[in-house]
Amino acid sequence: MMFGALMLLPLVVGHIFADAASRAYDLSVGVTVAVGALLWVAARRSRAELQAHHGFLLVALVWTALPAFATLPLLLGIPGLSFTDAYFETSSAMTTTGATVLVGLDALPPSINVWRALLQWIGGMGVVVLAVAILPMLRVGGREVFRAETPGPMKDQKLTPRIAQTAKGLWAVYLALTAACALAYGWGGMTWLDALIHAFTTMSLGGYSSHDASFAFFDSALLEAIAVVFMLAAGVNFGTHFMAFRGRSLAPYRRDPEVFAFLALLILSCAAVAALLFLQGTYGSASKAFRYAAFNVVSIATTTGYASADYALWPLIAPLWMLTLCCFASCSGSTGGGIKMIRAQLLVLQTGALVKQLIHPRAFIPVKLGALQVGTPVILAMLGFLMVFVGTALIAVLALVGSGLDLLSALTGAIACITNTGPGLGAVGPSGNYASLSDFQKWILAATMLLGRLELFTLLVVFSPAFWKR
Repeated sequence: MMFGALMLLPLVVGHIFADAASRAYDLSVGVTVAVGALLWVAARRSRAELQAHHGFLLVALVWTALPAFATLPLLLGIPGLSFTDAYFETSSAMTTTGATVLVGLDALPPSINVWRALLQWIGGMGVVVLAVAILPMLRVGGREVFRAETPGPMKDQKLTPRIAQTAKGLWAVYLALTAACALAYGWGGMTWLDALIHAFTTMSLGGYSSHDASFAFFDSALLEAIAVVFMLAAGVNFGTHFMAFRGRSLAPYRRDPEVFAFLALLILSCAAVAALLFLQGTYGSASKAFRYAAFNVVSIATTTGYASADYALWPLIAPLWMLTLCCFASCSGSTGGGIKMIRAQLLVLQTGALVKQLIHPRAFIPVKLGALQVGTPVILAMLGFLMVFVGTALIAVLALVGSGLDLLSALTGAIACITNTGPGLGAVGPSGNYASLSDFQKWILAATMLLGRLELFTLLVVFSPAFWKR
């Protein structure tokens, strides 16, 4: 019912602009709210305690069923759009992937572009609450390391004592940063509508734009710089933002083991790609090379997916490194996708410990992240996640290649979807448009992006026979 109420925003926009899709929301709101009301009536007498397996099922249903209702404005407002394309679009939006099958975005009804952006914004906040407050309680998520000292996400992060309060605090930070981003875009020269749309899709690290050319449409170094600042902010754990805002101190950023690694890696990558572009003669000046390198590297690494240049024309090592970064650069608890920086750090630390163990077989070599010693269960959980992540991506690649897609498009498309980035290379990049793919390939990638967004195990566990045994 609340999700149906969200459609009132694009409904208002549609009536303001008198666009062709304005009437699509009347039926969409009615159907969605009515189904929600029926579910509420059917279950209103239930007072059972919510258990862990209920949590898994709830999360899986939310992220698979809501995109189906989100298709209604698209199906009613865009003539000739198939359900497959509509579901792919809304799944991509709610998982903040940013892959699209729509063409002619500049000519779309404004309300449709607002709806797509709003879905990404809601999905982004859902991801943050999921990662910080819910998944750790289900024993899944990027911050398993903090379980070594205290159970539960609120004690881990010292946010607030209850999930509801934590969610409200995270929402407040998310809303404040989004408002600041929209105002900055407006100050930088965007129209208020573009500023709202791109603020939604920047803070969610979703990357949807109201223009086919994405950020290249604006051709503004100032707007690109604003986007980089807010993409970096969205790539940091929102729990860390919350503690910093509440305490009015930068200390939480210094204590977070991911933040330094995240910023250092992106700064070095931007400098290296800029130097490569300048030395290869892709751009005539160092400043221009750094401008385009910084924006596009940060955009892909944080899994946003904006593009200000056709980086497929760059030396191949540059876009390949960018796609490598999107696999792990974002912090846990951010709106970004991938395996998260904390798991990458643990992998490096564990590798180093194994090397030392080979040299000194009798020595005890602990794995420490900051001041915290990481236990064996955490390491095993991390390695298990990485194996499933790689295995899922490989299965998606094989399915895509088997269905006729070329290897480059299949490989980069699978990576871009499981990390919730959007643009790949070949037939799926750097515009991030998947319209040329078959329906079968779109369903494969829609499933891949859902698995990636829900940290793999959260969705896979529902398909386990053991899950349904009493």
